[in-house]
Amino acid sequence: MHVTVFQALAIALWIAAIMSRSFFGGATTTLRFTPMMTGLVVGIVFGQVADAMITVAAIQLIYMGVFSPGGQMPSEPAIAAAVAVPVALLGGLKPEAAIAIAVPVGLLGSYLYQFRFFINTIIQQKYTEKYAAAADTKGMFRSIILMPIIVAFLLYVPFMFVTLYYGTPVIADIVKSNSGGIIFHILEVIGGGLAAIGIAVTVYVIGKKSYIAFFMLAYFMATMLKSLGITMVTYAVVGAIIAFIYVLVTTEARSKTATATSDAGGSGVTFDEDDDDY
Repeated sequence: MHVTVFQALAIALWIAAIMSRSFFGGATTTLRFTPMMTGLVVGIVFGQVADAMITVAAIQLIYMGVFSPGGQMPSEPAIAAAVAVPVALLGGLKPEAAIAIAVPVGLLGSYLYQFRFFINTIIQQKYTEKYAAAADTKGMFRSIILMPIIVAFLLYVPFMFVTLYYGTPVIADIVKSNSGGIIFHILEVIGGGLAAIGIAVTVYVIGKKSYIAFFMLAYFMATMLKSLGITMVTYAVVGAIIAFIYVLVTTEARSKTATATSDAGGSGVTFDEDDDDY
């Protein structure tokens, strides 16, 4: 049970690229915030795509309600997935236990990201201000885009390579030798709770009272129809149809309201029959 040089290096290069914030253009930040993409890369590298995606899907849940003011995450999702998924694959961990490993790893990754900010600040002060004063656009491109990318690779490639090549097998061995014990049962319970919190925070932030009914409908449909083995694609199609019907009905309702208002005089003001002022 080990990680090869190629596997550790490939994942390390991937992490460095997406943590650079600009290597893949505008999509770079999105890739960083999406553990599913890192899990896919890990699955391809390890030749276990299905198992990797099952594990990283659980990790994705805890980051659904996490926000990044100023681009700073309280826990780095990409680094968390890059370490937790290989550990789960090598140690035979359940997805819930992998979540409990992902959280502290992601927290350490956030400190590394802050250190990257510190280095980039020095670069901006030393070079960007000088290039801006001289109106040197090529120099600004180098200092704003190229230098931070180079810093990201110099910082993350060695860190992730050492972590994956030397640390991951050790963690996996410990997990495998102690699996089934009370400690890992606790980790699984905590991991399941973190996923639930992620979903709850998402519903709280983006949910409206008028839309909660749709959330409850989806939940109970998934629970009641679980025995039928319905795939997520089918649920997605049904959800799209329901959303289309909802938009169609509300649009027509608004159109009728606007027409009635226009016919009433076009003032845009509606009157209540019980209003004493009228």
